[in-house]
Amino acid sequence: MSKILDRAEFEKQDSFGVGAPNDAYAEFFIGNSFLKPLTEYGKHPVFLANVTFEPGCRNNWHIHHAEQGGGQMLICTAGEGWYQEEGKEAVSLTAGTVIAIPANVKHWHGAKKDSWFSHIAVEVPGENASTEWCEAVSKEAYESLEG
Repeated sequence: MSKILDRAEFEKQDSFGVGAPNDAYAEFFIGNSFLKPLTEYGKHPVFLANVTFEPGCRNNWHIHHAEQGGGQMLICTAGEGWYQEEGKEAVSLTAGTVIAIPANVKHWHGAKKDSWFSHIAVEVPGENASTEWCEAVSKEAYESLEG
């Protein structure tokens, strides 16, 4: 069973820990997310953070821009979620799933409506890298996802 609605049960399975409310980026999420940095930003060549989404939480569409290199990797660790690239079908995420997101690809990710979800977000180093936050994932599009 990988769908988990109970937070206490989820926290037993999320070996990296839920972390603190993701207040700095709350405007780019529907629902509550939590962030636990695993490396110090700017002190290591790669930034890693455990990102946790409550059931139904997802981030807005966004793009990790870079002239060379860049992008993002998601290493799913607990619960169930979704990942979708613009123009493609959504992909179901479970613990053990790894998603490599190329630079300059519009996408979103988050929890399924009936499960907590965590992934380690890996910020892939790139030349002139930046993140562009776009529109929210519509309620209709999100609610239509099944699995």
